[in-house]
Amino acid sequence: MAKLYFRYGAMGCGKTMQLLQVAFNYEERGHKVCVMKPATDTKNGTKLLTRIGPERETDFCFEKDSDLFNFVKENFSDAHCVLVDEAQFLTQEQVDQLMMITIKLDIPVMAYGLRLNFKREAGGFDGATRLLQIAHDIEEIKTICECGKKATYNARFVNGKMVADGPDILIDDGKSEITYKAICPACYQKHLEGRK
Repeated sequence: MAKLYFRYGAMGCGKTMQLLQVAFNYEERGHKVCVMKPATDTKNGTKLLTRIGPERETDFCFEKDSDLFNFVKENFSDAHCVLVDEAQFLTQEQVDQLMMITIKLDIPVMAYGLRLNFKREAGGFDGATRLLQIAHDIEEIKTICECGKKATYNARFVNGKMVADGPDILIDDGKSEITYKAICPACYQKHLEGRK
């Protein structure tokens, strides 16, 4: 039976790189894959880009109201794997549709994304919360903080200063320099207290 996998990690841990490696492995063996990401992720258009170079055009950039099950059934029913980047932006219904792909179409689905938002709230990302609830297999992709400890939090910096409030999704407002960093709980707290 096909399974729904959730691979999560803090920003910069290599989630997209792993997704691209999985796609390469399938295709190298002559198997078809479907690679998708949410249209919410506007920073690279319809491409998946990694910090170290590899990139790939997606097969589908979905909207909040897209039916992922029907898309795969109608366009990729012969796929050997469905790969989803930025899975935290899925709706709960879309995560359930991914599960139906594994059950009704017998196609494994691997979803890659963040577990927590920059406020340290699991509920900040409906897709991640639902994946944690129903995925068959959940695995953390680890990375390190600038201090060398394990990074588990995602921190938002606006003009170089960490912020812990604001909208859940803020990629580029055109007015400020917005960056995200993976940091450990201790460094997150230090930034909150203005000690860094």
